[in-house]
Amino acid sequence: MHDRFHLADGAAAMKAVVTIGHGGYDRLVYRDVPVPVPGPGEVLIQVLAAGVNNTEINTRLGWYSSAVRTGTEAAALAAEAEAIDRPDGGWNGGTPFPLIQGTDCCGRVVALAAGVDAALLGRRVLVRPCRRPHGFASLDNVWMASDFDGAFAQYVRVPAGEVFPVECDWSDVELATIPCAYGTAENMLHRAGLQPGEHVLVSGASGGVGSAALQLARRRGARVTAIASAAKHAGVRDLGAERVLGRDEDPVGLLGPQSVDLVVDNVAGAGFGGLLGTLRRGGRYVSSGAIGGPLVTLDMREFYLRDLTLIGCTAWDEPVFPDLIGYIERGEIRPLVAGVFPLERIAEAQREFLLKAHVGNFVLVPPLTV
Repeated sequence: MHDRFHLADGAAAMKAVVTIGHGGYDRLVYRDVPVPVPGPGEVLIQVLAAGVNNTEINTRLGWYSSAVRTGTEAAALAAEAEAIDRPDGGWNGGTPFPLIQGTDCCGRVVALAAGVDAALLGRRVLVRPCRRPHGFASLDNVWMASDFDGAFAQYVRVPAGEVFPVECDWSDVELATIPCAYGTAENMLHRAGLQPGEHVLVSGASGGVGSAALQLARRRGARVTAIASAAKHAGVRDLGAERVLGRDEDPVGLLGPQSVDLVVDNVAGAGFGGLLGTLRRGGRYVSSGAIGGPLVTLDMREFYLRDLTLIGCTAWDEPVFPDLIGYIERGEIRPLVAGVFPLERIAEAQREFLLKAHVGNFVLVPPLTV
């Protein structure tokens, strides 16, 4: 494999985790690579903290391939036993290995290409990881850490238009919990048109996206029922859930049929049918993931006879990220830090992530000096 991260003599170097292909944790290599140079319209960001997300694990596993039929946890165990290259294993087909992953970036702008607004220099920023290369009228999208290099490094270069200064008293680690999880959750609620007073059912409510969706739904004035394991019920209630169900409980039996306006589900798997059964006539189901398994059973009669709307979300709509910055600066949401690891301990962080014993997000911190 061609090593585009070859470090030439005399080149400025930085530490990074390079994902070299599909497979287990041995595919994550902590090494020296060249410091990226910003091109036209780009800025160079010193990474202060980078969040850990399901998508980085799924990309490393090749989970997005149609050949994978299991949830993330089972796929991770299989990859440790046998690494299989999957040409369709990324969000947009093949993954461009070797790749620096890291979808969440809190950093500081340290260099600008010619023509970029000088006011960005020195600002603490969050990076919008979802780019819309053909504008927001098109749903085409590319993602940091899946399609191009991300934040599991000391420095990352990004287009200036994807950089959002943020003024708040949050720590770098706290800010690094926001971009992917909260952006994904906000996009789902925005796309689904959630209204005040509606009843929302959130699956996987203790995870990064689920806990963000719970907070953001409450911010909109919705009533939220959450689904989480019993050990996490108190933490989920603390986020504003009106009621919390166990993962193995029957939501239709407990809530009643046609009792929910909107289901926010990134779990899928065997529980999909029960979630759909809670929706009222004309209700909406929105998803941007399937950690419990990508294959579900859908009774088409339930779907069309009750005029349901199924909404898939990957491309972020234009207001999503600027709105999130406003929520942070006005204190309308709060971060949930489950744990902090140095960047070189990424495998340990991802193992801990897959145990699903946490509420919120894990964050990696790179060395702050080169």
